[in-house]
Amino acid sequence: MEILAGLIAGCFIGGILGFVGAGGAMLTVPILLYFFDFTPQSATTAALAVVLLAAGSGVIPKLKAKDVLVKEALTIWGLGLVTNIASSLIAYRLSDNFITTGFSLVMLLAGASMLIKPVSGTEKKVPIIWLVLISLTIGLVTGFFGIGGGFLAIPILVLFFKNSHAKAAGTSLAIIFLNSLTAFFGHYQGWGAVNWKVPISMAVAAVVVARLSSIKSKDIKPVILRFTFAVLLFSISIFTLIETWILAP
Repeated sequence: MEILAGLIAGCFIGGILGFVGAGGAMLTVPILLYFFDFTPQSATTAALAVVLLAAGSGVIPKLKAKDVLVKEALTIWGLGLVTNIASSLIAYRLSDNFITTGFSLVMLLAGASMLIKPVSGTEKKVPIIWLVLISLTIGLVTGFFGIGGGFLAIPILVLFFKNSHAKAAGTSLAIIFLNSLTAFFGHYQGWGAVNWKVPISMAVAAVVVARLSSIKSKDIKPVILRFTFAVLLFSISIFTLIETWILAP
């Protein structure tokens, strides 16, 4: 039953990653916490494994369609290595409440960013100062909370630099893959505490569905994807905060 539940959850996670280009870890962590009774530390570690595999699968068709800003993705990953590795190494020392509260606040920010209406204009290059700030922030949240950072990359690329949603989503998937891979090895101290049966089944389903949904994502209006995803993130965030501070014993 655990494996079957993991496969179903993986389909959901892969679909979100493939269609939106972000949000895989934001769903994986609470699913592991509340449906499979993982601790926050184990959930963030396992989420990194699931998301890096799913994002790697989803980015392949985006690369073939030339919808990935390769140089920008590599730069954001490379510059964020410092905060990514540093926060990964100390994440296991943090309290459960810190992880779940910080995770909830990040989800609220991500949901809000998805509701900002893009402004039309000519595509621009991302200035180096913005690349540095984005990179350090994404590295920090990836290491602490097991989040790939796509929720930051997509609105910035679309809103400020006028990239198409397809190109922003493809670049986001590349960033998520690279950052999650790095943070996963940074979480090596927590590997032994994870029951890998569930994450592996989730990853198998997520890899397949992320690939298929990534191909089909161009057929759905971006505004529908952003709004639906934002509502989902707000709901999970509020539930997590209530569970952490009100319902917890």
